[in-house]
Amino acid sequence: MIDFLPVIHRIKEILLNEKKKSRILDREIALALKLDPQYFAVIKRRKKIPYESIAYFCKEYHINMNWVLLGEGPRHLT
Repeated sequence: MIDFLPVIHRIKEILLNEKKKSRILDREIALALKLDPQYFAVIKRRKKIPYESIAYFCKEYHINMNWVLLGEGPRHLT
């Protein structure tokens, strides 16, 4: 089973690099995934991974979805 926290941590890592910030809030993660911040708070509490939103996020940032979900493979797509 895929664990929610490492997935969100990897998304946060991507956003930190893209936005050149030292800290990323949950609201910024929600907006990057094109989710309502309140809905993100609910799925975070339930540890429910938003696969479809992550797929679109990976496409937008040219990130390997296997790396985001599983921590395997190269980080960026060529």
